[in-house]
Amino acid sequence: MGIRRLPLAVPPMLALALALGGCGGGDGGPSPDPTAEALAAGLSSGDLAKITFVDASAGQVQRDFAKTVAGLGDVEPKVSVSSVSESGDGTASATLRWAWPIGGGWTYSSEAPLRASGSTWRVEWSNAVVAPALKADDVLHATTVGAKRGDLVGPGGEGLVTDRPVVRFGVDRVKIPASQAPEAARRLAQLVGIGIAPYVKQVKAAGPKAFVQAIAFRKDEVPASVTSQYPHIKGVDAIADRVPLGITKEFAAPILGTVGPVTAEIIKDNPGVYTPGDEAGLSGLEARYDEQLRGKPGVVVEAESADGKRRTVFKRAATPGRPLHLTLQPRLQLLAERILGDVGPASAIVAIRPSTGAIVAAANGPGNNGYNDATYGRFAPGSTFKTVGTLALLRKGVPPSSPVDCPTSVDVDGKVFTNDSEYPPGANGRITLATALANSCNTAYINERTKLGSTDLVDAAASLGMGVDHDLGFPAYFGNVVPPTSETTKAADMIGQGEILASPMTMATVMASVVAGHTVVPQLVTSVHPAETHPTPLTASQDATLKQMLRGVVLRGTGLGLRDVPGPPVIAKTGTAEFDRDGKRLTHAWMIAGQGDLAVCAFVDVGHTGAGVAGPLLEQFLRGAGER
Repeated sequence: MGIRRLPLAVPPMLALALALGGCGGGDGGPSPDPTAEALAAGLSSGDLAKITFVDASAGQVQRDFAKTVAGLGDVEPKVSVSSVSESGDGTASATLRWAWPIGGGWTYSSEAPLRASGSTWRVEWSNAVVAPALKADDVLHATTVGAKRGDLVGPGGEGLVTDRPVVRFGVDRVKIPASQAPEAARRLAQLVGIGIAPYVKQVKAAGPKAFVQAIAFRKDEVPASVTSQYPHIKGVDAIADRVPLGITKEFAAPILGTVGPVTAEIIKDNPGVYTPGDEAGLSGLEARYDEQLRGKPGVVVEAESADGKRRTVFKRAATPGRPLHLTLQPRLQLLAERILGDVGPASAIVAIRPSTGAIVAAANGPGNNGYNDATYGRFAPGSTFKTVGTLALLRKGVPPSSPVDCPTSVDVDGKVFTNDSEYPPGANGRITLATALANSCNTAYINERTKLGSTDLVDAAASLGMGVDHDLGFPAYFGNVVPPTSETTKAADMIGQGEILASPMTMATVMASVVAGHTVVPQLVTSVHPAETHPTPLTASQDATLKQMLRGVVLRGTGLGLRDVPGPPVIAKTGTAEFDRDGKRLTHAWMIAGQGDLAVCAFVDVGHTGAGVAGPLLEQFLRGAGER
């Protein structure tokens, strides 16, 4: 048997006869090629109605084919003709090339026997046409082999999200008659505290060999009531397993995100990527880096014979996901979350290493309701922004000793500004700029606005890492600092209100830049390196003066509570920002501080003053961070 070829030189009369009689037949008859091509197209589409078969109808073959490949799932092969060879005795063989979208691509070749019948060719159908290893009545099954998801990893390779032991509780349909399964599901759902009706429905719909999970507890967190009572519910089982989990349930959860079964929307938005039953990142970094973390699933394709025995015909191992390296330090992140645990309003603590920009803690309090205010919140920063205003004034030649006016109130185009309700009365009047910063005199900074141009605050903010966006590979808000649109706005901007907005990460970055002596760009995902920007650099003199003045806040101003914190000297700035919500005038509470190679921001959405509400949180963090 071989591929039939015409001689190089064909006599004219023979060529005419071939043209009249059809192309390709060894006896001048029709070519088998069109039949082979039609077969390949029909197998690709699943429609074999136009194919003529030997000893079988097209309808019967189509049903047999569908039954054979049903276990491969809702996928279609791409089938093409590699070659067609004729034997010269009225038979031929088409070599088919199969490509299934399974396990990254399952490809192979099979042979389809063809037989001439008058002026047509017919296909001799058997399971071997589908795959050469198949026998009569064999059916194919594909089983996905899940890839190990990549870990989220902290400094030193410590697992932030990694496989941890759990106990999975569920109804095992093998252990209970179908009629009793709904009652078992009802009792288990009630015991573990999940929705009863949805779980009962899920158990009813499951197959007779399914284990239908109700809930998974961390191994050391299984309630005693569940441990003692589940054995008395027939059909319920507990299975030890390991699944990717954070260090605690709350550990950086709004930032790290969650993993779970893909939704119909995810499948629709990512054609060919996910199939029902897959798991994927649903939020946070788990979602953003899902392609890297999920790896590639493997597959095992088996042929099952009529007696139920299976043999493997194709196998491709799963490719594990690649880890995502982060800068979060578990000890400091857990410390921050513990400090915020009892804070009612939304709150956050962000800590940065000025030497590297590494975010070592980015904690959100329980009052945030799952939102990531730590790095992406947008709030008026209040007087913490005076750090920026001070730099702008220093650049205009205003020294710390320069006398400034600090009245109890100041009127700017009909808008009256005052100092904080706890501002010391004895600090009003003619004072120095250093004293105005230490005590946080709003009116003094508002009066000094006349010495600044429209872009001076913008430029000073950029030098301290604020107001210039970067793609850091995670949700990060760098604040809003723009030229003022009115004199009133310019006055409000001087005290961190007006059009000024920041996240806690923003203000931690401002302090980190002061500590480092240059513009700091924060980092959380170590593989992401943002494009360089070139703000006006801090001079050594400007930075030394800023440090000296912010130290004065701790020694004789609103930051006195940090004066006895052990370790290197602390520099700080408090902030209180007014805002309206639901018809009420409320205040944000802020404090930023630097100590050694650490810059920290503490924020509480609703608080009386920065010193009185955010200050104690920041103090606890600095003291805890210094302990070993």
